Amino acid sequence: MTDDAPQPDRVDGACHPRDTPKLIGQGAAEAAFLDAFNSGKLHHAWMLTGPRGVGKATLAWRIARFLLATPDPDGGGMFDMPKAETLDIDPEHPVARRVAAGAEAGLKSVTRTINPDTKRMRKQIVVDDIRALNGFFQMSAADGGRRVVIIDDADEMNPNAANALLKMLEEPPERAILLLLSHQPSSLLPTIRSRCRTLRLGTLDAEQMAEALAGSGVEVEGDPAALAELSGGSVGGALRLSLMGGVRTYADLVSLLSSLPQMDRGRAIKLAEAAAQRGGEAKLDLLFTLLDLLLVRLARTGATGAPPAQAACPDEIAVLQRLSPSPAQGRAWADAAQQISERARHGLAVNLDPAALVLDTLRQIGQTAPR
Repeated sequence: MTDDAPQPDRVDGACHPRDTPKLIGQGAAEAAFLDAFNSGKLHHAWMLTGPRGVGKATLAWRIARFLLATPDPDGGGMFDMPKAETLDIDPEHPVARRVAAGAEAGLKSVTRTINPDTKRMRKQIVVDDIRALNGFFQMSAADGGRRVVIIDDADEMNPNAANALLKMLEEPPERAILLLLSHQPSSLLPTIRSRCRTLRLGTLDAEQMAEALAGSGVEVEGDPAALAELSGGSVGGALRLSLMGGVRTYADLVSLLSSLPQMDRGRAIKLAEAAAQRGGEAKLDLLFTLLDLLLVRLARTGATGAPPAQAACPDEIAVLQRLSPSPAQGRAWADAAQQISERARHGLAVNLDPAALVLDTLRQIGQTAPR
């Protein structure tokens, strides 16, 4: 894949997980893998699960470098090598240098690929992508070394690709380790899940998010605490929000709702027109994602009788408490959230006029607000 080709396993504008220098907040998952390695009972297939953007791909690349650069643990003799205590590999190690250059013969990454007929990125990992691994596994590994495969992400396999992978898991190649990334493991074949050992990654708190964003190589726009709150603790989600001005957009939405029950029509039209700009599909999608989030936070405020512990923008707490002061109003917001989300998804699917779709959504929100 050329540098300017789409990369489905990388957030646009951020560095690739292969090049991310440090993994933040996932010490438990790293420790679990190291325990298995040091015990000499390393499973042949691992499923890395957790919300999107919490570091699954970064961990997979760390594991791959570690496995390819680290000798097998000894059998307990007096001259044993000390147990591995970290997945860190010196960037100057030959394996690390080859991985960084995309030239490591013992490593294969499987992602969605370009369709040679349409010249566009496929929406799924297809069977040919998985079958290509047969040739990779058949190559003789120098000095009996390992072969490592990263599938990012396994949720995107079509049925034929999933069945082809299942055959490999049933009869795993010798000294091969497969690392499957999955945001929704329940969508995978139960027989695939049962043949993998699971590493679960959690979300990041505000402090961890700030550290992760500081090391991302991206100039971050927005308060890390707000990004952590809006992204649900996902670094990948926070980077997308930062790169697309998501914190500003959310603050604009909260400010607009602060005028309810009489919504400022001029500001609503301005917001709708901005979402309808040519080539603004990603920002339109972000707008509806943030609207969904705001409605959910309104519903929870009413249902629990308390606003979120962490505000995502300065005036949010006051707006949430005023617009959702009771459990009954919380239920009203929850019902509205479901209806609005369904209407918005339908409108986007049938290519309704974006500005009209946004204005209709804001009108529905205005009708739900307490009088």
